[in-house]
Amino acid sequence: MNCDSGKRRGKRRVWGGRSDVRSVLYMAVLSAKKYNPVIRDFYNRLKEAGKPHKVAAVASMRKLITILNAMVRSGQLWGQYAHAA
Repeated sequence: MNCDSGKRRGKRRVWGGRSDVRSVLYMAVLSAKKYNPVIRDFYNRLKEAGKPHKVAAVASMRKLITILNAMVRSGQLWGQYAHAA
């Protein structure tokens, strides 16, 4: 959702999906950007490209959920998959 008015371009908001899942994913990304090398490298690459924190965090949330979906699909555990993505 955007907050535009005339020539002013406001910040976008993430509003789709379930809010409880979004907040859990956001907290997971805050931890993963410190301790998971795959998410950390992805997040840092976006920040170095000039993306704001919120944009980089939401993209990292999507990457994390993609990794988790692939793990469920293949039946792998986190320890087996953590550094292979």
